[in-house]
Amino acid sequence: MSVNKIPLSELAGRPVVLLLSGGLDSATCLAMASRAGAHVLALTIDYNQRHRRELAAADALAAHYKVARHIRLPLDLRGFGGSALTDDIEVPKEGVQPGIPITYVPARNTIFLSVALGWAEAAGGSDLLIGVNALDYSGYPDCRPEFVAGFEAMANLATKAGVEGTARYRVHTPLQQLTKAGIVQAAVEAGLDMGMTWSCYDPTPDGRHCGRCDSCRLRQKGFEEAGVPDPTAYA
Repeated sequence: MSVNKIPLSELAGRPVVLLLSGGLDSATCLAMASRAGAHVLALTIDYNQRHRRELAAADALAAHYKVARHIRLPLDLRGFGGSALTDDIEVPKEGVQPGIPITYVPARNTIFLSVALGWAEAAGGSDLLIGVNALDYSGYPDCRPEFVAGFEAMANLATKAGVEGTARYRVHTPLQQLTKAGIVQAAVEAGLDMGMTWSCYDPTPDGRHCGRCDSCRLRQKGFEEAGVPDPTAYA
C-alpha cells in the first residue's frame, strides 16, 4: 500500500495542496504542515453542505496560519443529494452506528482529491494532504488506506506530469492510523487552537455544536480519552 512515504518534515518549502474543511482533522494537518515549513495551498470545497459553519472555520484557520494561498471553491453537491449533509434528510442523533451512515456524501473524498490534484499539477506540486482517519471515524469508505492508495495510483496515471515522469504524486495522510484521542494529542503537539475548529453536522440556530451527531460524539470522545479540555460549545 503506497501512502505516507515521507514524513511531513521533508515537505519543508514544497507546495502542498491541503484539503481544509475547517474540522479538527484537517486543521490538525494544517498545523502540522505549517510547523514543518511546507508551502501550504489550502483548498476548501463549498459543496453547499448542511454544516456551512465549517467554512468560516476554514477561512479563519487559513488566515491564522498565513497559508500561501487559500481557495474556497464552490461545488454544489446538493444537485446530487443522497446524503444527510446535502439533502433534506435528518442527521442521525442516536449515536455512532455500524455500517456506512446517511451522513456519507457519495464519492466526496474522490471528488475533493481530484480537484486538489488538478491544483497541485497546475501549481507544479506533487503532494496532497488530507486528514482522513480509519480508526475513530463514521465508517466512510473513502477514509480507508485502500482508497488513499488507489487514488494515489490513479493520480500518477491521470496527469501529464505523472505520465511524463516529471512528478510522482503522493497523498499524505498523517492521521490515518490515529484514534480521535491521538488526533487531539497531535493537535496539541502542533500548537493548534482547537477552539477554532468546527465538527458538528447539524449546528444549532444559535451557532453551537449539537452534541449528538456522529461527528460531535467522536469529537467529545477524543477530548475525553486524551484528557484534554474540550473548548467546544455544545447545545
